[in-house]
Amino acid sequence: MSSKHKILVVGGGIFGIAAAVELNRRGHQVHLFDQGPLPHPRASSTDITKMIRADYGADEFYTDLMLEAFRGWDRWNREWPRPLYHQTGFLLLTHQPMEAGSLELESLRVLQKKGLGVERLGPDQLRERFPHWNAERYADGYYNPRGGWAESGEVVARLAQIAREEGVTVHEGKRLKQFLENGNKVKGIFTDNGEVHSGDYVILATGAWAPAFLPELRDRMRASGHPVYMFQPEDPAPFRGKAFPGWASDISKTGWYGFPAQADGIVKVANHGKGVEVNPTEEHEVPERFYPKLQEFLADHLPALAGAPITATRLCFYCDTWDGDFYICRHPGRPGLVVASGGSGHGFKFAPVLGGIIADVTEGKENPYAYRFRWREKGEERVEAARSFA
Repeated sequence: MSSKHKILVVGGGIFGIAAAVELNRRGHQVHLFDQGPLPHPRASSTDITKMIRADYGADEFYTDLMLEAFRGWDRWNREWPRPLYHQTGFLLLTHQPMEAGSLELESLRVLQKKGLGVERLGPDQLRERFPHWNAERYADGYYNPRGGWAESGEVVARLAQIAREEGVTVHEGKRLKQFLENGNKVKGIFTDNGEVHSGDYVILATGAWAPAFLPELRDRMRASGHPVYMFQPEDPAPFRGKAFPGWASDISKTGWYGFPAQADGIVKVANHGKGVEVNPTEEHEVPERFYPKLQEFLADHLPALAGAPITATRLCFYCDTWDGDFYICRHPGRPGLVVASGGSGHGFKFAPVLGGIIADVTEGKENPYAYRFRWREKGEERVEAARSFA
């Protein structure tokens, strides 16, 4: 694709907004559509925080992609009015000694091989450096200084502002109704308010809503919801600083992870597990059955937070693929349509590199990472290394 094109991006979450900014910078005429305001309050990327980590077990593909993304986060921190990525480090703890094949030991090996200053921790070091944790419950773990968290909703808002300032035409409150097609070729979209928009390419970046628009992907993608809890400790100070970085507690077995206190004192705890099947078009509350598990976990592992009141909850929508990898690819049977979805609960951290991958795929250019996100048939189900399906 050497000439410039009119490109319609449907969905203003992190995949869509990153693609819109990059394609606009490459000289294309870009229109971005979203069913709600930007950031959309129910999009998975619209939250107070997302973990930014390169800890992917033995899967060096994602570690390498994340090391590139870190350079992008650092660049954004320099360029933007204030830093939205906070490098506080990432603490991973295990109940049993780390063993071969585990997320933690394989991550430790890969990260050390790549020169990151990862520090292994036994119960004594945990007790001394991270005193809020019940060291009696943990046998092993490590602290990775090259990690942290991002103010995810603010990142989307900032990218939306950049998109507008740089010339992307943003259509808020306009939902995709169906594709405008000529035979099997996608030539644009119809929106639910009766508008017709033509384009040379349509990028479907609707996250958990993607399978609804592409029935042929329903065997490969599903929408799931995951519990998020916001705590308001009376004194948030102990939950900040070196003693309380972002953390994961035997996450591939339990799903529990969380963040330091925010500026307003909120401490977020969430679960990266199997979740519950959801229809993303409907409103959803966090199922009550997760609450006793949360209380039990905190009382036994993080007692300093156990008594704090919960001030808010949300169900975070994932668009899960059958193998935990994203789909960033041209549709093989519908020329003009590009799919950019399937974040599977771990896509946001790659925000600084997603736009480039999606733009390269749309333009038909080689990209060293795109092969992993190709269009593919469903195979044996698996998840990324930190995901708990226990």
